[in-house]
Amino acid sequence: MTHPLKNLGDLADPRLPANLPAIDDLRLPDAPLRLTHGDADRLAGGVAAWLSTRGLEPGARVAIAALNRAEYLIAYFGIMRAGFVAVPINIKQSQENIDYVLRDAAIALAFVDGPRRAAFEATVPVLDFDDTGPQGFAAQIAPARFTAVTPAPHDIAQMLYTSGSTGKPKGVPLTHAGQLWALTTTASPAAAAGNQARYLLAQPLFHMNGLFMAKRAFASNSLLVIQPAFDAAAYADALERHRITVLTAVPTMFARLVKDPALLQGRDLSALERVMLGSAPMTVALYERIQQALPQVRITHGYGTTEAGPAVFGPHPGGLPTPPLAVGYPLDQNQVRLAGGTGPDEGVLLMKNPAVLGGYHNLPEKSAQVLSDGWYYSGDVMRRDSDGFYYFVGRADDMFVCSGENIYPVEVEKLLESHPDVRQSCVVPLPDEERGNIPVAFVVRRAGSTLDAESLKRHALAHGPAYQHPRRIRFVDDLPWAGTNKVDRNALLLQARKLEARQEWHQPEKEAA
Repeated sequence: MTHPLKNLGDLADPRLPANLPAIDDLRLPDAPLRLTHGDADRLAGGVAAWLSTRGLEPGARVAIAALNRAEYLIAYFGIMRAGFVAVPINIKQSQENIDYVLRDAAIALAFVDGPRRAAFEATVPVLDFDDTGPQGFAAQIAPARFTAVTPAPHDIAQMLYTSGSTGKPKGVPLTHAGQLWALTTTASPAAAAGNQARYLLAQPLFHMNGLFMAKRAFASNSLLVIQPAFDAAAYADALERHRITVLTAVPTMFARLVKDPALLQGRDLSALERVMLGSAPMTVALYERIQQALPQVRITHGYGTTEAGPAVFGPHPGGLPTPPLAVGYPLDQNQVRLAGGTGPDEGVLLMKNPAVLGGYHNLPEKSAQVLSDGWYYSGDVMRRDSDGFYYFVGRADDMFVCSGENIYPVEVEKLLESHPDVRQSCVVPLPDEERGNIPVAFVVRRAGSTLDAESLKRHALAHGPAYQHPRRIRFVDDLPWAGTNKVDRNALLLQARKLEARQEWHQPEKEAA
């Protein structure tokens, strides 16, 4: 991004050709929709103009609830251009949580797709992307030139809702200035003339991973290929067909992509140059499988949070290669620190930078727990190696104690996935009267493998501390996903307790967890 920006809804560089393609929407695979940067700009202007006639207060919060599509981003940018706050809604959560978010955010209006309309229109006015009548999006939104509102330094651009495995979603208000700083800080070098970068989006736009990638694509006047949701076969096809050059993704997406070797075999993926994985932990085994499947691709494992943004770590300033599982080297040593660890090189990561939230929406007590003098307490335990690279160890609140030993599930998963027959694993704690908690594992085997639980336990005992080995193992065809394309640990926690109560750990099971 080389041009001065103040409004997050106004990213594309006006000095570049407006006829460059901006979006290829694959919602209807047989009839893809292509928009140029000029088209997208005028449509976002149309949304801003339409909203400006609705009588909304400045800073009013406007929701978006839909599967990924071109109109989602058009609405997102238009809302912010008009001086309102964009609130992408997690459409995979319960209706109870959706209703809670609508109340908590005081949503004034919602952009929705057809399947989501009923969940919203009883509560707030809606504009339906799929409504082809006179009150639908296409009829109401006329392309227009719109001069973006200039926000004040601390004005909010967007509010994402984030939550752990329990509790109500928490609103995370993020400023125009902070998000633009993060985009500028993480900007890639401009592509050579005629070599427009091509991104592929399949992770949900209500999650920071996909939303930030979309903004990065627009800020560099790149092409964004959009799929409504992630499907491994369709994703592999789009990588080849659309000559994708760079993408960000959640590691679980790539775990499914490389699970069946035939999915990528024989495809021409020579255009793909870089894959940035983040938002969830990685293992060496998964990293190596991805690298083997895509030998020409530079794979990096990044780090970011909704509350503090993705502009935290990057390459080593001395040019040292980033180790496979490292999340990088601090972009600014003064913006990170470790606290509460057993030594100076391990502890919970604290971050202080322009993208950090000022406080959770309507939650002063929770805000006080995680914010102090501008420092955000992430809850992510990190360790630092002798070269200054940082590694994710686990969530402080995922850590559990077994016979007096601290266990981080991610560490056990790395141990299990070092076995050549293990594709993927998820470890959760199971209450135990004698030991407090014990680690138990849900494991996806390599296709055709006959690996049994006792053999995998012996592998864990041989390659890691005894206290880490899983006391129960359940083989499954796949791990369940939460709405953010991460493994749903809470679902597996509940399943582990049911299996224990019924003593069914060792029964053969074909269905996915």
